[in-house]
Amino acid sequence: MKKILITTLIVFIAFAGHAKVRLPKIFGDSMILQRNQPIPVWGWADKNEKITVQFNKQSKTTKAGKDGKWKINLEPEKAGGPFNLTVKGKNTITIKNVLVGEVWVCSGQSNMEWPVSASNNAAKEIRQANYPQIRHFLVQKDVAVTPKEDIKGNSAWEAATPANVGDFTAVGYFFARNLYKELNIPIGLIHTSWGGTDVETWISREAFENADEFKEMISAMPQVSLDSLAKEKAKALLTKIESLQNALPTASEAQSWKEAAFDDSQWPKMRAPGLWETQRLSNLDGVVWLRKTINITSTDAGKSAVLNLAMIDDADETYLNGVKIGSTNQYNAKRSYNIPAGILKEGKNVIAIRVTDTGGGGGIHGDALDMNLTIDSKSESLAGEWSFKVESIASGATSISPNLYPTLLYNAMIHPLIPYGIKGAIWYQGENNAGRAYQYRKAFPLMINDWRKHWGQGDFPFYFVQLTSFNQAGGNSNKGSSWAELREAQAMTLDLPNTGMAVITDIGDPSDIHPRNKQDVGKRLAAIALKNAYDKNIIAGGPTFDSFRIEGNKAILSFKNTGSGLMTNDKYGYVKGFEIAGEDKKFHYAKASIVGNQMVLQSENVEKPIAIRYAWADDASDANLFNKEGFPAAPFRTDEWKGITEEAKYGISK
Repeated sequence: MKKILITTLIVFIAFAGHAKVRLPKIFGDSMILQRNQPIPVWGWADKNEKITVQFNKQSKTTKAGKDGKWKINLEPEKAGGPFNLTVKGKNTITIKNVLVGEVWVCSGQSNMEWPVSASNNAAKEIRQANYPQIRHFLVQKDVAVTPKEDIKGNSAWEAATPANVGDFTAVGYFFARNLYKELNIPIGLIHTSWGGTDVETWISREAFENADEFKEMISAMPQVSLDSLAKEKAKALLTKIESLQNALPTASEAQSWKEAAFDDSQWPKMRAPGLWETQRLSNLDGVVWLRKTINITSTDAGKSAVLNLAMIDDADETYLNGVKIGSTNQYNAKRSYNIPAGILKEGKNVIAIRVTDTGGGGGIHGDALDMNLTIDSKSESLAGEWSFKVESIASGATSISPNLYPTLLYNAMIHPLIPYGIKGAIWYQGENNAGRAYQYRKAFPLMINDWRKHWGQGDFPFYFVQLTSFNQAGGNSNKGSSWAELREAQAMTLDLPNTGMAVITDIGDPSDIHPRNKQDVGKRLAAIALKNAYDKNIIAGGPTFDSFRIEGNKAILSFKNTGSGLMTNDKYGYVKGFEIAGEDKKFHYAKASIVGNQMVLQSENVEKPIAIRYAWADDASDANLFNKEGFPAAPFRTDEWKGITEEAKYGISK
């Protein structure tokens, strides 16, 4: 009898443990649910288990299916709260402090990932963040070859307070703050982004299979195991490193690398600034030492100085002649270290930097002008060749790149969120696709339609940020510009219903792919949302090209969305950024004049203009046509001449 009772107890405990009702990780205390539409609540339990969901004054019941999955759609709720959400099965889950308001998905690559703490006026923004009804949920980074049911790790909904807001997506937060000030209702942000990612990794396999442009590509995608692939990559990475420097060092050996007397003459070289993934250490996360020898005159020996090292991804410990002069653990912070008097000596001096890269890009990056040694008023550039050697490979350093195969981020970071109720999505991505800008005309709309189809909420609002100004490769109208072509592909995506585009060519940084002014980016996205999604009677964008005619050697352009009228912010009234070309297809800068709501262009180098371009360059920051509401004119061209990205096609990484 005792054996029977013990066996029964063991079975009961095992059964009870298995049968616990469970919710997706997106559900948690302080969450925000979407107002004015059905509220999906779903999860897992034992098969046929009775599930009851209670919220505000609602109570609904269902049964889990044979696969243990269940779903209930609560009736729409007005904005408000806080409420509790209770889910009862054989156990009970109570989620507290739930608000009902507007929920927006924030996605894309690094400029969406960019935090408030690294944006303009960060200290002030963080100190003044007092918006407990703006809440942020971070989806942890993950990849998967097939759609996952739930997201990775444990995240939580956090309120926009000084304790939390520094880690929020900056674009998302400033977008939400502008909405909240106008709407005065809770705003929820679901932040799912990953820096340096292609649009193709955010699209489902099903979408590719039904797209003529990508059918062949997706059919060739192999069946892969990410675990086995990671092991293969680990082996290949170690082999590559050993070919550069032989074996990895012992800890004591690496410690000697900071010393000025150490002989690094046999070390390999790399350029700085320049992430090492783009050079000789692709796919490496770990610790790498960089060394450079400089010569100091007798006049400067012993003086105090300042060492500037641009930015370092992720953390550094920097030494001069074996003496530690500084360290920083922030990949987007410029390094500027004071060198005390007495360290610099006459003749050879050695700068040694121990760089720790935890993921993504690694090494020194940024503007070459920000790499220098300054003594008194003299500055010596440190850009150029540096010697390097790998100290160690990080555990997990051979994790799979999200760009290795298509669909990886859709499967792991979008699919598990569906069908959570949302108002819409904001998106900031495109830098990684600039080399395939022409194909982005199909890939980007494919992604938007894909998300809308799977979410099942119709054509929900989808607003995106057009690429800003950045001197990627000196591209322009005559040599070609991949960034201009990508902006064009983004603008063409506006043909999809319920989309909007924030133009930001005027607020970029030509020398930094991550401009710090995220406030205006969020504000411009919010203006689009307030006008289109919330029916506010406002101007939400700048002038867009409508038509042109030729009169002699002049081109006369008409615009839409001129608001209160055209203007330029140049104090002398010069309008810049326009070019015209004749039949030779060579573009020349045009003298441009505002006449009412039209532009009149001419160039002494073009007798018979046939084509016009505006802001057509990687760095389009000189373009300065606005409407009087302060929104910049969108880049455009009137010709359809072949660009430099038309032949580039997406292919599966090898």
